[in-house]
Amino acid sequence: MLFLVSIKKKMLEVNGLIKKYDKQNAVNNITFSLQGGEVVGLLGPNGAGKSTTMKCIVGLLRKTAGEVSIGGHDHLSVEAKKLFSYIPETPNIYDLLTVREHMQFIAQAYGVKDWKERAEVYFEMYDLADKQDKLGRDLSKGMKQKVSICCALLPDPRILFFDEPMIGLDPKAIKNTKKIFKTLKEEGKTILVSTHLMESVEAIADRIMIMKEGNIIGNDTLSNLKANFNGGNDSTLEDLFLELTKDE
Repeated sequence: MLFLVSIKKKMLEVNGLIKKYDKQNAVNNITFSLQGGEVVGLLGPNGAGKSTTMKCIVGLLRKTAGEVSIGGHDHLSVEAKKLFSYIPETPNIYDLLTVREHMQFIAQAYGVKDWKERAEVYFEMYDLADKQDKLGRDLSKGMKQKVSICCALLPDPRILFFDEPMIGLDPKAIKNTKKIFKTLKEEGKTILVSTHLMESVEAIADRIMIMKEGNIIGNDTLSNLKANFNGGNDSTLEDLFLELTKDE
């Protein structure tokens, strides 16, 4: 008799990641991994190293040391880049492409054949349907962020990196982005989301990872972190975060 065992594949592996600026470590020899279908909230005060960590993972910053693999491939390989999308804190879109042309560009780059239908869904969700012909340079920061999110979702990636995705969004867009998090989780996608809006990840995160001064000081399920926290299970994620990141 043949027994099949379902094993979750590691979608992201970070081993001994270091990023130095001059002699200062912005990221200090951190190691962690994300399983397939796992949602992890990355928290930390300003300057903790969250954005630097994400930028090193996706290849926007050159790491000083360490190994990073995505879906079993080196993070800088074409094979890895086909698997993930990255939504930066500050949206970077093309000044002379329209909203629709941004989606078409992503579709052609990733070979998305049904992109028009998928794009329409995201345009409606983010109130971009009547702005499809606007150039990137004519959009507000919030609109640019919406376009950035739509472009990231279009190729249906297996792993998504969100760096402060709510920055600049209006309340409706924030609500819809939270819904997208839940939908992506239900679809088994792997998500690493860095945010200061803790309620946006508290309900859906399988695990919370907290950084301070370039180090990971907490990395566990919320219930396990609370169990080791003086406030007990009645404490909130905010209470836990403030306690772990307070100055000694």
